[in-house]
Amino acid sequence: MNHRCGKRLSAAARAVFWASLGVLFPLAASAIEGDTVVLQGLDKVTARVSTFEARIGETVRFGTLEIQPRYCDRAPPEEPPESKAFLDIYEARTGEQRADIFHGWMFASSPALNSLENPVYDVWVLDCKRTQAVAPPPAADPDAKR
Repeated sequence: MNHRCGKRLSAAARAVFWASLGVLFPLAASAIEGDTVVLQGLDKVTARVSTFEARIGETVRFGTLEIQPRYCDRAPPEEPPESKAFLDIYEARTGEQRADIFHGWMFASSPALNSLENPVYDVWVLDCKRTQAVAPPPAADPDAKR
C-alpha cells in the first residue's frame, strides 16, 4: 500500500487551513505615520530636562545640538504602545564645523536602547503625533462621466 504525505487538500480544507493561520498569526495593523516627534532632552551641565517638539524635515536646536527628524510613526491603538523616529543629530558649536553625532532610529518604549548619549546632552523620543489633519479623499463628482 502506497501512502503519500503530500496529498492535495480540497479548496474548503485549504480555506480552513489559511483561516486558522490568520488566527494564530494575525496580520499586523499598519503603523500611524506622524508629522511631529516629541523629544525629551537632558542638559547634564544644568541638570535640566526639556520636552520639545520637532516637525519632520525641520531642524530644532537643543543646546549645541541640531536635531532633524526624518520619519516617525506610532503603533495603532489595538497594539502595544510604541512610537519610533528616525533622527539625524549634529553638534553645531559656534566657530566650528558641524559634526555628525547620531543617525538612526529611536524607540519610545526603549529609551536606553538607542538614545543619544553625549558628554553634555542626552536625547530620546517620547512620542510621534500628527498635528495636521489628513486631507479627506476628494468627493466623487456626480456630474463626472463614467
